Amino acid sequence: MAKKIVAIDGSYRRGGTIAQAVDAAAGAAREGGADVRVFRLAEKNVLFCDNCRACMQTPGAKRGRCPLLDDMNEIMDAVDAADGLILAAPVNCFNVNALTRRFMERLAPYAYWPWGAMAPVMRLKAGAKKAVLISSSAMPAPFGRLLTGAMRALKLVAEALGARVAGTLFIGTASMEEKARLTDRERRLAGGLGRKLLD
Repeated sequence: MAKKIVAIDGSYRRGGTIAQAVDAAAGAAREGGADVRVFRLAEKNVLFCDNCRACMQTPGAKRGRCPLLDDMNEIMDAVDAADGLILAAPVNCFNVNALTRRFMERLAPYAYWPWGAMAPVMRLKAGAKKAVLISSSAMPAPFGRLLTGAMRALKLVAEALGARVAGTLFIGTASMEEKARLTDRERRLAGGLGRKLLD
């Protein structure tokens, strides 16, 4: 049976650096026989979390029910059924962009936090599936990894979704051209991440 891979592309730009890297990783997974589904957050209706915490009140490993009616249930159903995840977002203002941050906040159903408790408990234990993380920045890659919170944010997303990180790619100096193209090396590295999800 083919492995199911879900990619979350948090980029604003179709065809931009992040989108190209996601396509390379997803393409490599498809070539390896996986069933791959890509969600581009910019093209989905994802409402802002209003912090009602209704989704956090019922105990158990199953994600809570969010009362907001948008595309998040479709995305989360696909994520829950997936064997592996590609999580990708660009850096804006030293962390993942607002589009991805909005998605992150809507992962509240994966936590149990009844009223009166001091802190939430995550419903899923990391390790049930694999995730690979992709980010990009105007900074050179080593500085982007060190000086931004992007990889930490994407790792938190992976952990909330019950995944362990199997690999990362940080693409630096991504703002040198209006229509940037991945280098052969970057495309090869992104493809390698896609193949890691099949191991």
